[in-house]
Amino acid sequence: MKQNLTALAAGLLFGAGLAFSGMADPARVQGFLDLFGNWDPTLAFVMGGAMIPMALAWLVQRRMASPLAVSKFSLPGTVQLDRPLAVGAVLFGMGWGIAGLCPGPAIADLGIAPLAVLPFVGAMFAGMALHRVLTR
Repeated sequence: MKQNLTALAAGLLFGAGLAFSGMADPARVQGFLDLFGNWDPTLAFVMGGAMIPMALAWLVQRRMASPLAVSKFSLPGTVQLDRPLAVGAVLFGMGWGIAGLCPGPAIADLGIAPLAVLPFVGAMFAGMALHRVLTR
C-alpha cells in the first residue's frame, strides 16, 4: 500500500510539473525542436533545471541503505549501445518531433485534452504491445 501511495504521489508531482513547465503542450515541444525556425528555448531551461534535483537525488540515493517504500533499489544496469536501443531512440525522437508528445506528457494530457491526445496514446500502447509480441 505504501508503495502504491508513493507511486501515486510521484506521478501526480511529475504530471503537475509537466503541465506547469509546458512540457505537456505539443506546440511548445515542437517549437523547441524547431532549431532553424521559430525556436523556443523554454524547454532547455526546464530540462536543465531538472538536472539539479536529479543530481541531488542520486547523491542521496547512494547514501541510503534502502528506499523508503520498498525493500531494495531497482536500478537499471549499464547497457551498451546496440541496434534495438538505437532504433528505439530514433523512433522515439521521430514520434516526439512529429506529435510533440512523449509518453509522460501524453498521459498527463489525458487529463487536459483527452480527445486530442487519445490517438497518440492508442498508438503508443499499440507500439508497446507490438514490441512485446516481436521480442518474445
